[in-house]
Amino acid sequence: HLTQRTPGRPERTVYRLTQAGRETLDSWLRTMLSTPAREFPEFPVAIAALPSLTPELAIELLEQRAHLLRDELARTDAETAEAEHLGLPRLFLLEEEYLRAITEAELRWVDEVLDDLRDERLTWDRGWLEEVTERLTES
Repeated sequence: HLTQRTPGRPERTVYRLTQAGRETLDSWLRTMLSTPAREFPEFPVAIAALPSLTPELAIELLEQRAHLLRDELARTDAETAEAEHLGLPRLFLLEEEYLRAITEAELRWVDEVLDDLRDERLTWDRGWLEEVTERLTES
């Protein structure tokens, strides 16, 4: 590593990638880019526990999530537009493109579930849940 100091700026340490580090990075990238991984974010766990809430509360909470997802998309779009305006090549924006695509897909799904909840195509109550539980435990 090398220590540098620019006038008027704090001292900084600059590191260089070693050959062993390059080989580790290469191996990691080959695996991460080529092979889908089972990742476990919290949201699917919360979805699995949705029956513990009322449909009305589920609507309220998912509306909050949809609002925040829309805000995230707007922020991402603004940052991407600024980066493109500065001439940053697309290669350096791929991560943002991916995250935007994932966020957009999640928002689309949340909006569809909200539509089903609001129109009562998706609903439940304690009695219905008890019937389903009883039927499943008999099997």
